Parts: sequence; C-alpha cells; structure tokens
Amino acid sequence: MDLRNGCHHVRVRSSAASRIQTVLAGLVTVAVVAVIAVVVLFSPRGSAPECRTWTAEQRENAATVIRAGRDLGLSERDQTIAVMTAMGESSLRNLDYGDWETSGVRNPDGSPTTSVGLFQQQDEWGPREARMDPYTAATMFYRAMLDEVPEAERLAMEPTLVAHRTQINAQPDHYAPYWPAAEALVAELTGAESTPDESDAAVSGGC
Repeated sequence: MDLRNGCHHVRVRSSAASRIQTVLAGLVTVAVVAVIAVVVLFSPRGSAPECRTWTAEQRENAATVIRAGRDLGLSERDQTIAVMTAMGESSLRNLDYGDWETSGVRNPDGSPTTSVGLFQQQDEWGPREARMDPYTAATMFYRAMLDEVPEAERLAMEPTLVAHRTQINAQPDHYAPYWPAAEALVAELTGAESTPDESDAAVSGGC
C-alpha cells in the first residue's frame, strides 16, 4: 500500500508539473506573438520610410527634377525614377559633399570620391557647378539614363535597376525602398499647378 500510494503521489506531482509547464509554455507563446505583432506594426518598411512630408527645399528639388524630365519629353515613370534616385543619393538635398567627406569612401582605384549634389555625381559627370545645379544635375542623370538604358529596357526593368545601371551604385537594390515615396511625391507635385514654396515646409526634420 505504501509503495502504491507513493507511486500515486509521484504521478500526481508529475501530472501537476506537466500542467504547469503547459500553462507556462502557453504564456510564453502568447508573449512572443505579442512582441512580434508590436515589432511588425511599428517597424518601418525597408530602409527608407514612405515620407509623406518633405521640407520646402526637398519638394522644390523634386519639382526641379520633374521639370527637367518633362523638358526632355520623358514619361512620368522616368521622372519618378529620377526622383527616387535623388532620394536614395541625397534625400533630395543639394549636398556640397559626399561619401568621402562623411565616410572616407574611395573609388575602386583608391582615389577619394568626389560626389556632390542631388545625385551625388562625381567629377566625370561634369564640372562641380553643373553637378551642384539641380536642374543641370537632373538633366545629366536623364541623359545618362537614356544612353545606358534604352526605353524598351527601362519599361521592362525594375526602377531600382534602371537607377543602378545609370548611377553604377554598389548595391542594385539600393533605391528600391524609395520607390513608393517617390511615386507619392511625384503624384502630389504633378497634380499641383505651382512649384512648392516656403508655405509647404514640413514639420521639423523633414524626411
């Protein structure tokens, strides 16, 4: 009897422990699912946020890029590719410095990079003053795009690959996260009758 009772008690304790483990496992699972849900809900999609607000400078630069494309008779898709590229290169800011100044990046031959402007174009693109002029820099980008990626190919290629072939960026997919934001901004600006002014300034920090 003593052994039987002893065994019975052992089984009861084992069963109770099993139930406790099951409950704890369930609680852990619920907690993990909750954490994942929060991360998914609040994490940005891609490395570039889909900005809906831009500073006056950024919007004006985007409008200039669009205008340069229109003047060349290019499609809205081509214009959007250019805006996406400028977003990926400079966040639509006309920077007078580049990767060398910020990160010490060098060209494959070991020379310091000389990137400046909206498209972070190096010396081989043209004079510094031309690269620092948004309209001229955009025009140079478009002409290079036309040379490197004929229209039939552009229409069949992902926008980021068109930009990559034109810019020869280290990462072919570098520009992909900026495409939704570029589409939204181009649609907004092309739907307006006038060029953005200071009244369009975004909240502090911009995008």
